[in-house]
Amino acid sequence: MSGAQHPEAPARWFLPRPLDVVTVVVAAVGVPVAALVGLSAYRVVAGTVGVAAGIATVRLVRLALAIHADQRSFGPCRGAGYLGMGALATALTAGALPLVAPGGRASLAFVGLSAAVAMYLLGMLLLPGAARTVATRLRRGFDGLSLAASLAFAGWVVLPPVARPPLVLAAALIAAGALSIFTVTALRAFAHRPAAWLCGSGAGVAVLGLTGLVTASALGRPGWLPPVAAVAMCLGPALTVVGARAAEPVGRPVPPDAPEVQLAAYPLLTGPAVVATLAAVYHLTRYGGFDRTASLIGLAAIPALVVREILAVLDVRRYARRLAAQEAHFRSLVSGANDLILMVGDDLLVRWQSPAAARLFGLSDAEVVGRPFADLMHPDDAGDVTAAFTRVLARRPGAAPTPPLVTARLRDGHGDLRQTESTISDQRQVPEVAALVVHVRDVGERHRLAHTLHQLSFTDQLTGLANRRELMRAIVTQRAVAGHTGAVLVIELHGLAGINDVRGRTVGDTVLVEAGRRLRAVAGRDDVLARLTGDEFAVLTVDGPMPAYALGTRLVGALTEPYRLPGATVHLQASIGLAELSGGDDVENVLRRAGLARRRAGQLGRNRVEWYDAYLEQELVRRLDVERELPGAVARGEFDLAYQPIVELRDGQPAGVEALLRWRSPVLGTVLPAEIFSSARDLGITEEIGQWVLHTACRQLARWSAGGRTLWMSVNVLPEELVAPGFVSRVTETLAAHRLAPERLVVELAEPRLTDHPQSVVSQLAGLRALGVRTALDDFGSGQASLVHLRRLPADFVKIDRRLVTDHTSWQGSDRPLIDVVVSLGRRLGLEIVAEGLESTAQVDQARAAGCRYGQGFALSHPAPPERVEAYLEEFPTASR
Repeated sequence: MSGAQHPEAPARWFLPRPLDVVTVVVAAVGVPVAALVGLSAYRVVAGTVGVAAGIATVRLVRLALAIHADQRSFGPCRGAGYLGMGALATALTAGALPLVAPGGRASLAFVGLSAAVAMYLLGMLLLPGAARTVATRLRRGFDGLSLAASLAFAGWVVLPPVARPPLVLAAALIAAGALSIFTVTALRAFAHRPAAWLCGSGAGVAVLGLTGLVTASALGRPGWLPPVAAVAMCLGPALTVVGARAAEPVGRPVPPDAPEVQLAAYPLLTGPAVVATLAAVYHLTRYGGFDRTASLIGLAAIPALVVREILAVLDVRRYARRLAAQEAHFRSLVSGANDLILMVGDDLLVRWQSPAAARLFGLSDAEVVGRPFADLMHPDDAGDVTAAFTRVLARRPGAAPTPPLVTARLRDGHGDLRQTESTISDQRQVPEVAALVVHVRDVGERHRLAHTLHQLSFTDQLTGLANRRELMRAIVTQRAVAGHTGAVLVIELHGLAGINDVRGRTVGDTVLVEAGRRLRAVAGRDDVLARLTGDEFAVLTVDGPMPAYALGTRLVGALTEPYRLPGATVHLQASIGLAELSGGDDVENVLRRAGLARRRAGQLGRNRVEWYDAYLEQELVRRLDVERELPGAVARGEFDLAYQPIVELRDGQPAGVEALLRWRSPVLGTVLPAEIFSSARDLGITEEIGQWVLHTACRQLARWSAGGRTLWMSVNVLPEELVAPGFVSRVTETLAAHRLAPERLVVELAEPRLTDHPQSVVSQLAGLRALGVRTALDDFGSGQASLVHLRRLPADFVKIDRRLVTDHTSWQGSDRPLIDVVVSLGRRLGLEIVAEGLESTAQVDQARAAGCRYGQGFALSHPAPPERVEAYLEEFPTASR
């Protein structure tokens, strides 16, 4: 049964139970009633007190057992228990008086008084909130004895000097001492004071009743004393029960100003001492000197005071040691703290600083104490610091404490500026402080760490350029500027993967660092340079699109210069995509658009800058669709070949056919070879497609050859497919499988892409020529090294690009057409010339006049399925037989 378990219990315990009230009322009323009907006084006392005190004993013992069972709290348990034993001693004393002879009743009452006082004293001192330690309880006892001695001395000397029985005198002294201790304990209680007052009052009333019984029994003339004593002895235990039940058994911390820690008892003892002095003066004036009893009573106060002072001194020393330990503890905390603590008055002058000032900031007391706090700060920050202090000082008393955070630069004892943060706590309401307490912390290291973390988070560690996150932040910042301009250039370096594979990552990292240096050298001061991935960089420029395009051109030139490393020189290619900042919904969209333009630059031959436009995105969507549908197209049977005849320009007879790949996609429709092979290179399936084209074309040629025709079949082959291992062997197997002569097959290579693998192409063409397969150089004249190819490549045919074949009206006079030069050169080298792309009769006449043997184009025949080509061939029954 505790307040912790039953919050409403304390309020309920203040109220006596109905049975207790009825018992006290019956006992109090029963005494005069019994006296009126003529019953013996001691029998009346025995009956009424026995019942009332007995019930109180049961209540207190049950309360003690309940406290012990619920809380295992022996202090409160024993307090209630000893109070119950005091009530039991009262009940036993009252009940035993009628059973003893009249001569022994005074002694019995005195013994009962002594036992009850001892139990009540122990119970009071062990109540919760009365006294926590043995030393405190002893001090309470000696305070009470000193008080009792003073009052007893005053009472003895003031009363007339008549004969008083020794038991009465002893009972009076015991009662005085008990009442004094009860009073001191109740007044000094640091918790549950109402409960202590009730218990003390009940115990005091019961002791007074027992004292009355002793007096009545000793004098032999009971008179009115026994009934009055009975009332007191009934009321006292009842009050004790109410008080004990009101005491919270759960211990609470001692507040700093609790009477328990107030060691001086002089205010309490001064009054009785003055009374005793006045009484002594009165006695001397009226009766003369003191008798021996008065002297002994007066001297009894001295030992009690001495012992009490000794206990107080011991407590003071313990308290002083505890304060010294606490002071040393807090001093060590303040001295070893990482914060400088200062006390600032209302005038903003520093009153005190912690010892850590010298260690943390090199500041002595002479440099700080007495100076305005703002003077310690940098002049630029002093105004903000003063404003913060002013706001704190102007805050209403009782407002919620929200210590402001003040950031300022403090000049330390060495003259250096230190970045600091200060919190201001208003402690003016604390009397011992009465100032503003400022905690100053050096945050310079934290700022340096934050800067380092920023570098790690927003900087590429290899090149020192910004990373993707920092670039995106810069783009957001630039786009937020009203009327912003600028562009993003995304740069891809081609060839870095090969350097890593062949020469190692160390060399690759060196190349990346050099590339970053070249970017810095070319870019402007306000441009943001970033490394996005391993071989991808970006530049954010604040200039408009045209200057940004010029910057991209300069970057291409700088990045493609040879990288001269120790023991090696490497070459890289660069593709740059440009997108304006004003385009796109967000930062990711801007980077995506620049990435699309960069990808387009790579597809168009690299070492160039491409500008993003809406058509580019449409091409990308188309490219993605092609790349999604192309894998498996061969297995699904979606590929087809169209054939375009190649005719003799002299007589118009068909001499051969060219196989042209078509993809009949059910999703995308008809897709032409340029689009097919552009995606096939990225997907790595060019060999699969090329092998299907070769087999299909040779199978068709074999069917046409069954009638005795000697047409040759021209098949386009990519350089990647040509240089693949085993290509010549696969051609041999294919010709053997379809029983075709090698000279019936012509392998065509597109001239613009031959520079990718020059040595391997020459080697493979030589192998095909040794096999008997003829080769053709397609799209001659569209590249940058056409004449070199004519001299180096073992080719049999040269197919002139359509740009070299012009209308007859476009050249007149003495200027010789370029086609005549190419045909003349081809004849000297022993090559057959095929004019392709002939779309008009004038172009056919021009090619024939220039000396071209073969022609191909819409003016002669359109590409068609095998059935239509076969019907076309039937129109020339003697051709190629």
